[in-house]
Amino acid sequence: MLERYPFTRVLSTEERARLRERVILFLHEKSIVGAGGLVVRDGMRMSIAAQACMLILNLDLEYYRGWVEVIVYPDEFVAEYDYVDEDGIAHHVEAPMTGESWLEGPVILSWADAELRGEEPGYNVVIHEFAHKLDMLNGDANGFPPLHPGMDREAWPRAFGAAYDDFCRRVARGEPSAIDAYAAEHPSEFFAVLSEAFFETPAAVRAEYRDVYRQLAAFYRQDPAARQERQGGQS
Repeated sequence: MLERYPFTRVLSTEERARLRERVILFLHEKSIVGAGGLVVRDGMRMSIAAQACMLILNLDLEYYRGWVEVIVYPDEFVAEYDYVDEDGIAHHVEAPMTGESWLEGPVILSWADAELRGEEPGYNVVIHEFAHKLDMLNGDANGFPPLHPGMDREAWPRAFGAAYDDFCRRVARGEPSAIDAYAAEHPSEFFAVLSEAFFETPAAVRAEYRDVYRQLAAFYRQDPAARQERQGGQS
């Protein structure tokens, strides 16, 4: 399990033991079930749990409180919902998705995407959706999760706000970036996409948005870039 993903292969012995403990607790508290004809086997559950628990490796399972189910489809699934826009016009949407998180509800995943092992650098649907879950701990996802005591509540929106505005401008101009352009969709997506990259390609996040990297390191209480550098020095 711990050799499947680049971000788990660089964990220290102590971190590996802690991740195993988190996975055991996660699987005890959460139900991971198949949909669309998918049979979810134990290895699949372990894989999803390991990725989800990377976010809370140095936190606590309490950060995933208030919901119990992970639903897994074989591949992309169609999300169908209604909403009313700012002009009061009702819309009905049917959109293919690889993942979705509901406030106080389940996490929904495409297994075809959840099982990827670094083939698409910076992309991780499990980390993305579970980052949304952390964001939702204080209500609708807005890119501003509840911060730990001692974290500067002004530094977070300052770092993320400036980076989000800059990134949106870069995407609009078609400038290249190691960060997925989907991050420009909304501040909540910026947080989720940057969380993916923080674990998958941390050096890229640190290089492009150093202040955001610092905030994510303080929030997740991890330094993935330093992990990768230590591993590189040992090889």
